[in-house]
Amino acid sequence: MKKHFITSAMAAGILFGTFNGQASAAELYTVKSGDTLWGISKNYSLTVSQIKQWNNLSGDLIYVNQKLSMEAPEAKEAPKAAPAATYTVKSGDTLWGISKTYNTTVNSLKSLNALTSDLIRVGQVLKVSGTSSTAVASASTAPAPKVTTAKVAPATSKATIIINEAKKHLGAPYVWGGNTPAGFDCSGYIKYVFGKAGISLPRTAATIWTATKPVSTIKLGDLVFFETYTTGPSHVGIYLGNNKFINAASNGVVISDMSNSYWKQRYLGARTAL
Repeated sequence: MKKHFITSAMAAGILFGTFNGQASAAELYTVKSGDTLWGISKNYSLTVSQIKQWNNLSGDLIYVNQKLSMEAPEAKEAPKAAPAATYTVKSGDTLWGISKTYNTTVNSLKSLNALTSDLIRVGQVLKVSGTSSTAVASASTAPAPKVTTAKVAPATSKATIIINEAKKHLGAPYVWGGNTPAGFDCSGYIKYVFGKAGISLPRTAATIWTATKPVSTIKLGDLVFFETYTTGPSHVGIYLGNNKFINAASNGVVISDMSNSYWKQRYLGARTAL
């Protein structure tokens, strides 16, 4: 019986270890180190599927300090964010993420706040409802697109291993669904490169976005995401520094410039798997 229980627990999607949190009467639960969706579901007498559905999770990956709803959407009185007319930008936020929270679009937010790019900064106050105006009071226009690079890590770091591996495949052809040096698509390339560094990632750009953590300061080896052929994260690359990133684009594995108008207007944000 004990062996059967352990096997069942592993099949339910254990990620970080056994669950060590405690249930709370609050409708939101803050993920702690060692938590798993399976452990949280047992503590709240729910199923893993319910928690994933209520929190729009596409996989079983969760991260420390993530807020999870323990009630079905229809059981809540009303989303707390909806009545607000303004929103203060927090670390890791993107216009795309804010637009989803307030049931609007990136273009609407840019119009409301007279933004000329998708770049926003921590502490910036954005209008999330009202009439479009070129006059901006508490919400100021986003700064010029400049990415601050953190101090270079030691040569033995994971970031260096990842970048060195990524550059080995410069010129590899683009193949839709490809995940080997014979041909990559964008997410297959990321999964392959990070796998060589001992880091397992999901298969698509959207699920990689969900599985990784937002960063306020982009560093070497971090992942940069873009909204290209469909809504939400649909393209991903590896940050190299100096506004450059390496990615499997339509013309194969290349180094691209984030300052280029194509990438700049489609940039969603940076996240890390390190």
